[in-house]
Parts: sequence; structure tokens; C-alpha cells
Amino acid sequence: MKRGASGLSFVVGIDKPVGCTSHDVVNRCRRIFGEKRIGHTGTLDPLASGAMAVCVGPATKLSNYLTFHDKAYLARIVFGAATTTDDAEGDVVRTAPVPDALSDEQTAQAALDALLGPQSQMPPAYSAIKVDGVKSYEAARKGAVIDLRPRDIEVYAADLAFIGHDERGRLFWDVRFAVSAGTYVRSLARDLGIANGTCAHLSALRRLRSGRLSVGDCVSLETLEADPKAGRLDPIALLGCRFAAIDDASGAALLKRVQNGATVNAGDLELLEYAQEGSAAAGHDSFSRCTPALARSPRPVAEGELVALLHENKLMALYRREGGEASLRSCCGFTQGVSRGIV
Repeated sequence: MKRGASGLSFVVGIDKPVGCTSHDVVNRCRRIFGEKRIGHTGTLDPLASGAMAVCVGPATKLSNYLTFHDKAYLARIVFGAATTTDDAEGDVVRTAPVPDALSDEQTAQAALDALLGPQSQMPPAYSAIKVDGVKSYEAARKGAVIDLRPRDIEVYAADLAFIGHDERGRLFWDVRFAVSAGTYVRSLARDLGIANGTCAHLSALRRLRSGRLSVGDCVSLETLEADPKAGRLDPIALLGCRFAAIDDASGAALLKRVQNGATVNAGDLELLEYAQEGSAAAGHDSFSRCTPALARSPRPVAEGELVALLHENKLMALYRREGGEASLRSCCGFTQGVSRGIV
């Protein structure tokens, strides 16, 4: 099929495999769906696997609203060697003895506890961060040095899952991390080694959660190739915002305003929200893997709050209250509408 405008508009959860880039995932999705407008909502290094939301067709406009969320990972940290990239893909640049105490579970957890909280983190030299329009990893490959600046991050949880030795006899920790957006787990591994009198790097990484998307809601690329309808997600659940459905008859005038991107009166909307947090897995008025209850939500729309407007069970627009006004302004519209899963 010729890649172009396919008429598709939805979000799908992909369990990215190890060994491919995020762009590789996008290219495979272009072939699967016959649609060139494909975007992902958070880069994963080739070394990493796990949860990734991919937007198809006009739904790519949602990408900016599904990025910059908290993440959860399962990471393997190997001690005794530092690399150019702070992970197993780089060349070893330094080795150091590993203190025996790091094999003790209590010592290991205490070291992880020391990582908790807000902090300033220096990103890896091999990262996609741009300085003066140049990506850091591109400059690093050419031997240039870019002046990277520390970033404010937060580590919410760092729990030891397992201690062992790999096939080369090197000590490793398997750690479950919950972190803020923008956190480099590679840098956490690097800094753990330094803080504990040795050096370390990341040898494996699996993203368990990205915002409200769990890896359990995702499908493999092979599954998607066999069934292109697999893994579709409800964008409302992913966004986590309140929403209102526009009725064909009583809401005809309102629907026209929404389609034209005009302001709407918040008082004209009957807002709903999920009474319990559920899965983003495919569904329309309910989810296939979790059925959260809907509840009316009478509280006023807060300043800066995002509200989703639906028609015929498709996401038609995102509105926001700004500037202290009573009306809501359109910040993202979808002429075609974004599917809320498998209908």
C-alpha cells in the first residue's frame, strides 16, 4: 500500500524490542498502517525495551500532550566499568575494583535510597539533547565537546529487585526506578558507581510505564503486523483529563463551534471523569482490561486545565481555560477525530 493519508487516526501502545531505535519503530508502523504521519511520544535507546505510545495519522497532534510524563523502569546496573555512553553500547573507558559491601542487599538499598528526591543531573554526553542546534551524541561521535548543563529531575523510587553476577563475573543490581520526565537512567547508573567508590554503567533497561501507559497495555511489532487493530489505546485515559460528549441533536451548535475552533462556554459542558484510574487499553465506553466507572464532575474548570471534547466516541478537540476567562479556548482540534480504541 502506498504510504500517505490512510484515513486512520488513533494511538497504539508498542512494546519496543531491544536492538532497534524509536525511529525504526515509527518506520515499521508506517509500513503496517500505510500511513506516513506517525509519531512516538518518548525516545527509547536501542538498548532499551518497553512501553511506547505511537500516534497514527492526525492523532500525531497529540504527541506534545503525551510527552514529558513520569516514567518507571526496570534497570540492570553493572559495576566495575565505565563506558563512553554510560551504557553497554559504549566503549569501556575506565575500570575499578568493586567494594565487597555492594554485594550486600541492605548496603545496596541504602545506596539507592541516597538517590531519592529532587536533584540536578548531568545528562550523558551521548544523548539527544541539543546545544546550539547540535545533538550532543552527534558532536560526541565527532570527538567534539558540548557544554551540557545539569537538568532538574526527581527520583521518586529506587527499589532493589535482585543482586547477582553476570556471565563475566561482574556484580549487577536489578533496580526498579520511578522518575520524573527528563531523567536519564544511564546517568543514575554512572552516578551510583561514583558515589560508591567504583564505576558503573547501564547494561539493560525496560520501560514499564510512561505516564499512564503501562507496558501491559502494549503489543509487540510482530503482533501488530499480524493484527493492525491490536494495542489501540483510549487517548482520554492517556491524557488523564476530564471530558464531555457532544450530542448530535442538542449539541449541534456547540459541535459546529468546536469544529471551527471557536471558544466554548465551560458552563455548556457536562464534564465526566473516571472515578478510578484504569488502563488505556482499547475500548469505547469501557476498557477491555479494566473498566473504570464514569462519574459526573461538577467542579469548575481550573485555570490551565485541559478538557477533551468527544463526538460519536471520537476525540474531536482539546480545550483549555486560560487568562482567567470563563470560556475555554481550543488548543488542538481533529477534523477527522481520534478513535478511542477498537470500535
